[in-house]
Amino acid sequence: MSSVHEYIVRGTEAGERIDRLLGNAEFMASRSAASRLIEEGLVTVNGTPVNKRYTVRSGDRIEVDIPARDKGDLVPEDIPLDIRFEDDDLIILSKQADLVVHPAHGNWTGTLVHALLAHAQDLGTLQGADRAGIVHRLDKDTTGLMMVAKSDAAQAALGEAIKIRAVDRRYVALVHGYIAPDNGLVDAPLARDQRDRMKMAVSDHPSAKQAVTTFNVLERFSAGTHDDGYTLIECKLYTGRTHQIRVHMAYIGHPCVGDQLYGSRKVKADRHLERQFLHSYRLELQHPMTGESLFFLDSLPEDLTGVIREIQCESMGRTALGDEILSSIGL
Repeated sequence: MSSVHEYIVRGTEAGERIDRLLGNAEFMASRSAASRLIEEGLVTVNGTPVNKRYTVRSGDRIEVDIPARDKGDLVPEDIPLDIRFEDDDLIILSKQADLVVHPAHGNWTGTLVHALLAHAQDLGTLQGADRAGIVHRLDKDTTGLMMVAKSDAAQAALGEAIKIRAVDRRYVALVHGYIAPDNGLVDAPLARDQRDRMKMAVSDHPSAKQAVTTFNVLERFSAGTHDDGYTLIECKLYTGRTHQIRVHMAYIGHPCVGDQLYGSRKVKADRHLERQFLHSYRLELQHPMTGESLFFLDSLPEDLTGVIREIQCESMGRTALGDEILSSIGL
C-alpha cells in the first residue's frame, strides 16, 4: 500500500528545483529518491505531473505518492552477515571485502541487498527495491561498519541525519608516503572524471559537489627498498561522495595502499594488497526512532592487520591519538 505526502511550498522556497526541495523533505530519503519518483510520475504539483527541473512557486501544493515497493526480481541470497546491532528499525553490520552494496551494472547478484533480503522480513523501501534498507554505501572492497534501515521511517531519519552531519563516521587508512603534520583537511569538490567514467576526480566542473575530509596521523613508517614509507591515518567524512577518501588522499599525493583505481599499482609497494587499505572502524549516531546514543568500533580485518604486522619493524612511533585509537581496535 502506498503512502501519499502533501507539501505546500513556502515563500522562502519559491524558485527552487522540485527534486532538490523534495530531497530535503523529512519523508524523503534523498534527492535521488525524489528524482526517481518524479520520473515515475508519482509527484504532482497542483494536480499535474512535472519533471525534476520544475521550479516551485509559493503556495504550490505538491503531492508525492510513495509506493510500498515489492522486492521485484531480486532473489534473496544466503550471504553471511556480521551483524553488530539489530532491532525493529535498525541494523549495524560490518561489511566484508569483495561485497557490492546494491545491484548495479556488472553486479546484479551477490550484493549486500541480496543478503539483507534473506535476513530480514522488512527493510526500508524509500530508495527502491534494488536498494532495500540502504542508507549509505561503502565501496566494494572497503570494509567496516554500515547502517541499514528496516523501516521507511528509520531510512528517512538516517538519511536526514547524514545530511546534517549528525552521524560520525571514521575510517582507518594506510597511505603511501610520509605525512609530516599530525592532522589536515582536504576541501576539494568531486565530480565524475571526464576521461574515465569509472573514476571520480577533484574538479571545478559545474557538476562537482563539495567534499570535505579531515585526517589525523596515527603512526608513521620509514621508507624501504621498494616504497617511500607509509602513514596510518584516521579519516573523518563531512560529506559522503563516491570514493571520497580515496580520491582526496590521492589528490594530496598519498593514495591508499592497495588502491587499484587511484594508486600506482606497484605490487611490492602495495605489500601485495589487492584492495584499498580503508576500513570504516567507528560509527556514532543517535537511534533514528528512540534517540538513544549508539557507538560502535570495528577492528581491522586480517588482511589489513597482516600489512601492519609486516611493516611494524619500520614504525617511527605512534602519535598520542594513534596510541588511543589503535589500542581501542586491537592494534
